[in-house]
Order: sequence, then C-alpha cells, then structure tokens
Amino acid sequence: MDKSKRKELQEEFKQIKTYMGVIQIINKINGKKYIDSYPNLKNKWMTIQMQLDSGRFANSQLQKDWKEFGAETFTFEVLEEKETGDVTDIKWELKQMEKLWLDELQPYGDRGYNRLKV
Repeated sequence: MDKSKRKELQEEFKQIKTYMGVIQIINKINGKKYIDSYPNLKNKWMTIQMQLDSGRFANSQLQKDWKEFGAETFTFEVLEEKETGDVTDIKWELKQMEKLWLDELQPYGDRGYNRLKV
C-alpha cells in the first residue's frame, strides 16, 4: 500500500465516531435488570453475549439466570449514549451517567442484578 493511501485510511479512521454510554439487560421472565456503562458501545451486546455464553460474565447472578433461562430470555438496550470526542474525562462521565440510571431504575435485590455500592 502506498503512503498516500495509508495516510488517507488513517484519516478516515480518525473520523470514525465512538460512543460511550449506559446499557441495560432485561430478563423477560422475572423482569430483573442489569445496568452498566462502557467507554465504547460498538458491538457491546455481542461481546456481553459471548462472555455469558462462555460462563465468564462478571455478574454471577446474571450469569446464573442466563444459563438457566437461555439467551432468548434477555433483551439489550442502550439507555444513553454520548460521543466520546466531546468528553475530557470518560471514566468520570460514565460514572455520572450510570449513577443517574441506577438511581432511577433501582435494579437491586428482586428488581435487578446490580449490587448497591456502599
């Protein structure tokens, strides 16, 4: 590949927008929700499904229900997204976004898979 084509492709790559945000996974049988935030939402549902299918998802309760009820029982939704190019502190911004959704939806105990942070 010549240098001009390579430079052109690099510039195109820089122009691709990435989005961070908050997602929810809902168990359609028991109504439980899982809320989390990620710095890059691209293909996030596919990545989460692969982790759950392989038994490696970080949330043990959601992992247990995934195994018991099956993948078709769960839905995925992006609750909020924001272009990362507009943000100076992505980690802080994600925490703020996630906190608002956790406060609103209260996905704890019988209502969800999240744990209250003390």
